[in-house]
Amino acid sequence: MHELSIATAIIERAGELARADGTESVSAVTVRVGELAGVVPDALDFAFEVARDGTPLAEARLVVEQIPAQAWCSPCAEEFPVGMPPFFWCPRCDEPSTDLRSGRELEIAGIEPLAASA
Repeated sequence: MHELSIATAIIERAGELARADGTESVSAVTVRVGELAGVVPDALDFAFEVARDGTPLAEARLVVEQIPAQAWCSPCAEEFPVGMPPFFWCPRCDEPSTDLRSGRELEIAGIEPLAASA
């Protein structure tokens, strides 16, 4: 399950970002996961819960923004939803496109500091 190594990397990087912002603990990490990134969001969420124990993100939740795969059709000058690569066929003109505009993302979009208790 490669999601565990991805979750570990997210936790490490989110911890670095939090420290750079002067924050010790994080309440949430938002990640953008593209449809074609090869990551199963539920498996990533489970792996995150396992990997966060004993870290500054021990209380953090993972927020996954799923990004649909979209390709660009030059002849039609429009984006369209796609299936699997390497070629994406435009549903309008039936021409192939290799210009993928979104769908392979796997990135931290933001971290939310843990509110200090009163």
